[in-house]
Order: sequence, then C-alpha cells, then structure tokens
Amino acid sequence: MINLEELTIKKAQELIHSGEISCRELVSIYQENLKKKNKDINAYLEVFNDAFEIAEQEDKEILKGKELKPLTGIPLAIKDLILIEGKIASAGSRILEKYRAPYDATVIKKLKEAGAIFLGRTNMDEFAMGSSTENSAFGPTKNPYDLKRVAGGSSGGSAAAVAMQGCLASLGSDTGGSIRQPASFCGVVGLKPTYGAVSRFGLIAMASSLDQIGPITKSVEDAEIVFNIIKGKDEMDSTSVEFNPLLAEKSKNSLRIGLLKYDRKGVDKEVNDAIDLSIRILRQLGHKVEEIELPHIEYSLPCYYIIQPAEASANLARFDGVKYGLSIKGKNLLEDYMKTRAEGFGKEVKRRIMLGTYVLSAGYYDEYYGRAQKVRTLIKKDFQKAFNQFDLILSPVAPTPAFKIGEKTEDPLQMYLSDIFTVSVNLAGLPAISLPTSSSSLPIGIQFIAPWFREDLLFELGKQYEKAARG
Repeated sequence: MINLEELTIKKAQELIHSGEISCRELVSIYQENLKKKNKDINAYLEVFNDAFEIAEQEDKEILKGKELKPLTGIPLAIKDLILIEGKIASAGSRILEKYRAPYDATVIKKLKEAGAIFLGRTNMDEFAMGSSTENSAFGPTKNPYDLKRVAGGSSGGSAAAVAMQGCLASLGSDTGGSIRQPASFCGVVGLKPTYGAVSRFGLIAMASSLDQIGPITKSVEDAEIVFNIIKGKDEMDSTSVEFNPLLAEKSKNSLRIGLLKYDRKGVDKEVNDAIDLSIRILRQLGHKVEEIELPHIEYSLPCYYIIQPAEASANLARFDGVKYGLSIKGKNLLEDYMKTRAEGFGKEVKRRIMLGTYVLSAGYYDEYYGRAQKVRTLIKKDFQKAFNQFDLILSPVAPTPAFKIGEKTEDPLQMYLSDIFTVSVNLAGLPAISLPTSSSSLPIGIQFIAPWFREDLLFELGKQYEKAARG
C-alpha cells in the first residue's frame, strides 16, 4: 500500500518506471482520497473526469516502450485562474462561473508535454484578492490540519489539495504572498519565482507587474522539478526571460544569511519560535546568520495596496458582460455593465476596484500611484544593497499561524496585514520560498528570499534545511 504522505514526485516516478504502479492506478488513488476529503475541505472546485482517460493513454505509451517524460503520470491540481483548454476557469468569481478557456496557458502546455495529469481546478480568493480563500464565490477552503481555520490565500485550494494528499503537487499564483502564505498555513513548500522566470500567458491577470505562477509541493526537490519544467522565455509573454546558467555561481559550503529585522511583539510567539528554531538549524548547517535592516521595507504594505488595486482595476475593466462571462441585460449598454459587475463581483473585488480607480484618478495619480512606484524603487534598491552583503534573506512568511474562519473578514486591514512579510518580494520581483518549520500544533513556514534568478540557491539551501529539520 502506498503511503501518500511520504510520496513525492521523484518516488512516484520511480514506482511508475519500475512498473510497480500504473499511471491510472496512481490517479485512481488520488481521486478516491480527494473525493473523500474534499467535501469537508473544499480545496477543489471541480474534479476533471478525463484524468483516467489521459492516464490510460500514458500507460499505453509506457507499454510501447516509449521513454518516460519528466512528469509522466504525475497528478497535479491547478489554481482556478490558469487556463486549461476546454475547462472552466472562473478565478473564484461568479462573473466567470461558466467561462471555458479557449486555449492552454503556457505553463499548462509545458506540463502536458512533460506528461502531467490534471486532477482538477482548485479554489481561490476571487480574482486572487485575499489572504484566506474566504473571498471565493464558492465558499472558503478549510485548513486540512484544523477545519475551523483558513487554508490561507489566495492559492488556498492549491495548498490544501497538496496538504490533504489530494494531488502530488499543484500550481498557484503569487501577487503578494499568495503561494507562500497558504503553503505556510498548510505545512507544504511554496515557491514564488523571480518575476519573468515563468510565463504569465494564460493566467487571468490581477496585477500584471506583481503576478507570478509557481509550484506548491511536498518537498523542495519537487518544487525544483516543477519549476524547471515551467520556467523560461515565452514569446507570448514579453515580460518573460530566458534563464542564464552563467548567473549561478559555484555553491558555497557556508552561506551568509541576513535575518530580516522585524517587530517581534507584532508577531505570534509560535512564529518567533519557528524563526529561532530555523536560526539554530542554519547555524548547525554551518551557515552564518546575522540581522539585517532594510530601511524602506516598512512601507511595503501601503505601497503594495496602492499599486495592486490600481493594476487590478485596470485589468478587471475587461469584465463588462459583453466579451465573456456573466451578462445581465439592462435598459442600455451602461446599465448592462453596471448590473453585470454589481452582480458578478464580490465585496473584496469591488473594494479594490474602487481603491484602484481612486488612486489612478486625475488629481490623485501622482500623489498616490506615482509616489508608490518611487517607493517601490527604493525597496528594490534596499534588496540590491542587502544582496551585496548576504547570499539570502530569512524572514517569517506570516505574522500568525492559520487563523480561524471568519476571524478577520470584517476587518480588511487586519486581513491585509497577513501579507506584511511577503509583499516586498513581489514589489522587488525577487524569488522566495516558504518551507515548513513549526514544531507547534499548527504548521508554520519560514521564508528564504534570494537575489533575482537565483532559485538555485533557494533549492540548495532548502534541501539542506528540509533534511536537517526532519532529522
């Protein structure tokens, strides 16, 4: 009998390669498990019925003696805003509830070519706006460790699907922490790649200068496997770049790690304990850990919550009831727009559209959006200086473990503060990884931040850390 908790992509590949299990059997095991658990957790919005058919096709290829692809037979879950041709991509919103994708996102195309099998689409905060998946139009996702608590957001469904053994890995998107924070809350690994490292073509855009697709997995090695398949330049995304292998220096035995200085009083004791534990582990591994202060990082959250709503309000203008999605008829075209958007968008999406249109409006543009972009440049420069001194930066992922469902829904500011340690990474376009650390009853993750395009450092240290933390 396969122990799903210990099964990784690499181990599953070995089982398929040796003939101990077929692709169809592996898909069947995961489908049975997720169907049992999903009614309580609500990680999946839809389980695809063609997964068996695709798995059988893969098995036929194996019987013919065809060489196995990097992800042959590996069951994945996909966040509900990444387009899969012919499948619904609702972005967790009523306005796109019946919208079927006309083409594959570039990451989906690459995963299909690598032999992956998609089990279904996962729940999320509507249009990725939220830190708890409570803003989904289709109900919240619950934390597999405690059903009274949130799974995090906005990729809560993707993180919960991996944590509940409902898939081997999943894809999420990260605009201000939406991969790393749910990974931390659900005790799994979450990678936010460098901006431009992974194509965003086929991702329903929220904030185009911040969004990034990345993997959520059970191990650092699995995150590396998926990342290496989905990374690279794409002619359909002008912001994507080709990886330069010359950027990677030779690995060092001892890394210089900067511990981000933060107000420990504003952070839960369990999170501070997890950081202290991580420092001990890193020093035992022979790495140097010293405190570092970034002068402008305290402005990250207000800066983010000006830029992100501004870009979101522009991106969401396309949902007007004319081109695609929900369409509610009024007396004239303007009333069509107003009725469709009033009915189709949820409360948080409306809030951010209003914030965004306000900061972009005449007379306020320079005062808010223009100034926020200048602060963003200062934050980026702070990181550049820090990486002249340190190889990596260590920080908490979130100020608390998973909070209770409903605890912060009436106070948007408290909810936004969940992103306090993650948004600076997106503003600067850096790569970062969330790793499970906690020894308390609820999962807690720590975050490593690397220089631009140095995902290799995150994987190298992540594997060392993972081994030491488990041992």
